Amino acid sequence: MNINDLTIGQVKEIQALLGQSQAPESDFFSKWIGKYVIARSYNEGVLFGKVLSCNESGYEMESARRLYYHKPLDTSLSWYEGVAQSGLAHGCRVSSEQHKVVIERYSFTECSQAAIDNISNYETHGQ
Repeated sequence: MNINDLTIGQVKEIQALLGQSQAPESDFFSKWIGKYVIARSYNEGVLFGKVLSCNESGYEMESARRLYYHKPLDTSLSWYEGVAQSGLAHGCRVSSEQHKVVIERYSFTECSQAAIDNISNYETHGQ
């Protein structure tokens, strides 16, 4: 048998025999647990916080702060991705920290340590 001639099905059978099954889909989501992110979803808008759990239908976050108005500290960057890299510029509006559970489609952008420090300590604004 030539290893280069194996089908994907045969490789999976060999992996199963060796106890090396493919990583479950939950591993895709578990890599976000414990990370500080900017989360964006349709109804919740843009949030910053630490991911406690997540799956294909939603996420749970602690120390969540809604970014009502945001612009990056580094003016050469843009949108919330720029905020995730550099933090918030002066004049932004953010909520106090809350525990959030969001059940809807979403995206995460991982934050740099500079952004985590900046946003975590940013002044809270009321409505």
